[in-house]
Amino acid sequence: MADVLLVERAEGVATLTLNRPESMNSLSTELKEALLAALFDVGSDRTVRAVVLTGNGRGFCVGQDLAEHVELLEAGDPAPLSTVEQHYNPITLAIAELAKPVIAAVNGMAAGAGASFAFACDLRVVSEQAKFLLAFANVGLSLDSGASWTLPRLIGAGRAAELCLLAQPITAQQAAEYGLVSRLVPAEQVLTVAQELAVRLAAGPTVAYAAIKRALHFSAAHTLRESLANEAVEQAIAGSTADHRVATFAFVKKEKPVFTGE
Repeated sequence: MADVLLVERAEGVATLTLNRPESMNSLSTELKEALLAALFDVGSDRTVRAVVLTGNGRGFCVGQDLAEHVELLEAGDPAPLSTVEQHYNPITLAIAELAKPVIAAVNGMAAGAGASFAFACDLRVVSEQAKFLLAFANVGLSLDSGASWTLPRLIGAGRAAELCLLAQPITAQQAAEYGLVSRLVPAEQVLTVAQELAVRLAAGPTVAYAAIKRALHFSAAHTLRESLANEAVEQAIAGSTADHRVATFAFVKKEKPVFTGE
């Protein structure tokens, strides 16, 4: 794996660390391609049952590497924003559709696509010193990386419009009040808490977690009747697993189940 992205596996958890601290982990083409490849890799790795996404240094991720973007503009690149379809969209889908829980350990500023990636994760453990910034309008751009879909669902349409149109940073405390934060912790505890949560989830019913994620995504764009029908499908999938049988028998015996993820 390229040095711009560090990958560590332990206790069923893969920790993906964006590693361009000198630029607050801005997203160069190299980093975007490495992240996308790593997400596909851990997604297919049956020994990985939860994922943590974090950044090295002061920032989580400040979005597109604008220096690289300017070079494309100056070179007269006919499609300088082709990276949206080539990288940002696939990365967002890979995070959101990963068949295992994904936790963002937001250690510092999360801006632009970096913030959007955090919103696409299932949980967000956030440093008390972190900030979120939807900075697209500041450079004359619209939204990308799924922010138009994830953000209103997390905090409501009104607040989403405020963050996107005013394009001003909000503190971690404000983000918590808005509903963006799963756990708000001191800066030095961010990765520890995120990995502890990931280890807990990695020991859980992986197939059921995947079914829960799919059901939540499905219901966001479908009627109650359609969602009920989809729940029946997903419940049948989860109900056929060994984990369901083991947990049911353990419950009856008042024992703690041991999930294998199968």
